[in-house]
Amino acid sequence: MRTPKVLVIGLVLVGLAGCGAAGGAGREPAGAAAAAQPPASVSPSGPGASAGPGSPASSGSPAGPGAPGGGAPGGGAPGTGSPAGGKKTPPDLGKVHHGGPAKSHMQTGQKGVALTFDDGPDPVQTPRLLDLLKKNDVKATFCLVGMRAIKHPDLVRRIVAEGHALCNHTWHHDTQLGWKKPEKIRADLEKTNNAMLAAVPNAEIKYMRAPGGNFTPRFVKAAADLGMASIYWQVDPRDWQHTSGSSGAHREKIIREVQRNTGKGAIVLAHDNGQPDTIDAFETLLPWLKKRYELIALP
Repeated sequence: MRTPKVLVIGLVLVGLAGCGAAGGAGREPAGAAAAAQPPASVSPSGPGASAGPGSPASSGSPAGPGAPGGGAPGGGAPGTGSPAGGKKTPPDLGKVHHGGPAKSHMQTGQKGVALTFDDGPDPVQTPRLLDLLKKNDVKATFCLVGMRAIKHPDLVRRIVAEGHALCNHTWHHDTQLGWKKPEKIRADLEKTNNAMLAAVPNAEIKYMRAPGGNFTPRFVKAAADLGMASIYWQVDPRDWQHTSGSSGAHREKIIREVQRNTGKGAIVLAHDNGQPDTIDAFETLLPWLKKRYELIALP
């Protein structure tokens, strides 16, 4: 039986999307259809792994001791000091707030709005963002890529010390990870957790976000087995989707999309890695949002 051409094209487009695969509030999540079956025509090493400027897949190979299949970062055994050592219950964001692909969460389950920043830590942009959050007395959630966390432990320590929440964004932003074998998914998540725990041994890592929003049931289950809730998003300004270099128009687009689509309980997606325009946009957005919403790190 032949696969309809329209379905194949749709699946390929999902594979090409970056973290911000979905549109703003009220639009159908682009990852929802992808959760049903993998886009077989897209290789993890192809365009889908480098979805936009600053994409983790373009910043180095996962090869090395911390890569999936190798030893744990920092020399520890997989799962040492992490939720992998024993099954924990993921934080409860409320079942009615699932909404995302494979029952991932689009909302916080309360009135507070959660700002989430993906793909770091970035040695230039993450400190800028942390300074800005501190200035405005705002807590956020950082979805970190393991191969970057192991390179910048000082930034992981600062994120935790300043009261922000940690989220596992996989080892090297593999947009196809959710369709791999369960043991492969678990190993990747464990090694990413261990990269953060190498910097902050007692850190709590309660959340996981699938690269590209490509959640699958086995991905969500692997995260839950490690004590992590899977978080999608409700607001996506697609800040990663632009030409290289700074752009006033791009900054204004980010501001406009976040202001237009944010409501109580929303999870807002943005990126700090390689995205100076995003940091510039939040100079305007943070005071605007604070006047209207309680801004929270995910609990």
